[in-house]
Amino acid sequence: MRYKQFNNKVFIRIDKGEELVESLKTICRTLDIKLGSIIGIGATDRVTVGLMNTKTKKYQSKEFMGDHEITSLVGNISRMNGEVYLHLHVTFCNVKQKALGGHLYSAVISATFEGFIEIIDGQILREYDQTLGLNLLQL
Repeated sequence: MRYKQFNNKVFIRIDKGEELVESLKTICRTLDIKLGSIIGIGATDRVTVGLMNTKTKKYQSKEFMGDHEITSLVGNISRMNGEVYLHLHVTFCNVKQKALGGHLYSAVISATFEGFIEIIDGQILREYDQTLGLNLLQL
């Protein structure tokens, strides 16, 4: 994992074999980022995504193995209970160009990931909402 900061932008490269979500959290902790947005592209050979079941209020997750292009990763950075909280969604495609996606839990990079974080001056916290079963931004 490598990154370079220019004012409020952080350009990121995550290398083969590294776990994407944990690498992004490490960068956020190291730079003490409390609020921001993330975008990126890359490749993975093991990715776990989820979908919220609104009836049960639980995420249903599924792991996908094999070569996949990360065609779009988007998300935001906030804090919950003092810790970095990443809310990431990903779209990825397989060799047949079939696109899949969802809430990103984990992805092991198979070639590279390139992205950037835009740091926003401020802080927004998250709090668990029992009615929805989600950690919501407290605005």
